[in-house]
Amino acid sequence: MTETFADLIACEDVLMFVNAAITSTGQREFHHYYGDQRLSLEFLHEYMRENYRELYAAALALNINDHNAAMIISGLLRHAADVPLHRRRAEGALIARRLELLPQHRVYRLFRDLRRAKVNNRRTRAIMRQWHAARRDQAFDAVKYRSAVKAAVRHAHIPLDDELGDFLFRPMSRKDFETPIFETWRRAHYEHASIYELPYTVAEGFAAKHGVPREVFLERIEPRMTRLERLRLQESARVMKKVTSVNERADLAGAGLTRLASYVLGLSLDDRAARRAELTGALRTAALRLAGASAGRWGKVTAVLDDSHSSYGSGQKRRRPLAVALASSYLLEALAAPGGYTPLWVSGRADELLLYPYGPTPLGERVLDALDTAPDRLIIISDGWDNAPRGLAADVLRLWRTRLDPGRTVAITHLNPVYDADDFDVRRLAPTVPTAGIRDAEDLTALVELARFAEGRVGLSELRAHLDEQTARFLEAPR
Repeated sequence: MTETFADLIACEDVLMFVNAAITSTGQREFHHYYGDQRLSLEFLHEYMRENYRELYAAALALNINDHNAAMIISGLLRHAADVPLHRRRAEGALIARRLELLPQHRVYRLFRDLRRAKVNNRRTRAIMRQWHAARRDQAFDAVKYRSAVKAAVRHAHIPLDDELGDFLFRPMSRKDFETPIFETWRRAHYEHASIYELPYTVAEGFAAKHGVPREVFLERIEPRMTRLERLRLQESARVMKKVTSVNERADLAGAGLTRLASYVLGLSLDDRAARRAELTGALRTAALRLAGASAGRWGKVTAVLDDSHSSYGSGQKRRRPLAVALASSYLLEALAAPGGYTPLWVSGRADELLLYPYGPTPLGERVLDALDTAPDRLIIISDGWDNAPRGLAADVLRLWRTRLDPGRTVAITHLNPVYDADDFDVRRLAPTVPTAGIRDAEDLTALVELARFAEGRVGLSELRAHLDEQTARFLEAPR
């Protein structure tokens, strides 16, 4: 079926939005300030909601980041006056499923924002009640997010049992609680030992209230910390140049690949060198776990990876682009045939464990080196600011596609971890090479598939079919 010009524009718009929703979190980037990011992203959401609402809602089924998922849900709930009933039901199913996957603190922040915006229609209240009723440990939520739970309960008129209601609104009216965590919270007001039976973030407030020395508190609360809390605390301690009582050797088993790469890059070069076997083993284990059944099936793979100065990111997203590239490199090694992976960093460095953001971005030279390896797949992970010399990568890729490899025997994909606020999209290297945004290496395989729509060889009907398929999988996935 022939695509109309309007269909082609719609396809471009949807892909542009998906790239933005994957990469941008509204925070400052290396080349753009916070305000640029926020305004650009807000405009793009409004444009998509008004012009392609059905496709806008379907983006909830894709690998977009949590920030944009919350923005989509908020936009759909705030603006639904003229939406037909069957569309609202379809949106409701997508919203409910996505809320199940969002971290609970983000969900409570979303509910708070809806309350402030005075969004209190029947559908919104029903969605909030449904999500709250499905929580597996409502008592834990009530302790850890007490003020947020209170606000949600009031806004959505959520029914509560007597004890949960008393804990939230009249906690000191009871001499004791039957629910253990409620009773522990009550006793922590006057008993130091009870502090260390509470979640870390709650216990931290009680420790400050009772004047417990920081070192003593951290040593005793460590068994209650999650793996992520340990990693965050250690990173904070390194940034502030402080030593904590938390075990410096965090348990790396089971950590996500991108988060693990961020942790590694946060260590000093000396620490990385001293722990080389441990860190490399953890990264490769995480990559193999992520690759799953696809391990070793991608044939000969070469990657051009950006470790230039701009891969530092920003103060809000410190080393995030470099962490994505490092994690992706280990994943591509797992996906490639045994011995068939070649990583080429733009700096020319070969020791991946000792990488740091530095220098210009000679992407063109590295792309030439990569094509010399005659790969089955060439993956480029970069923010697209090719500047040494400027534009060489675009010329190389254009000539390769149009004259040297018109049959596309080499599959080339550019994955960009940085949102360009000026263009409402991720920065592209060449029109002949598909580009997709990437935020986590965990999404790499799905994004390589999605990037094919950016080549212009498939149109809106195929994209709609792809979104319908992803939506069906998303809604039918096991809870």
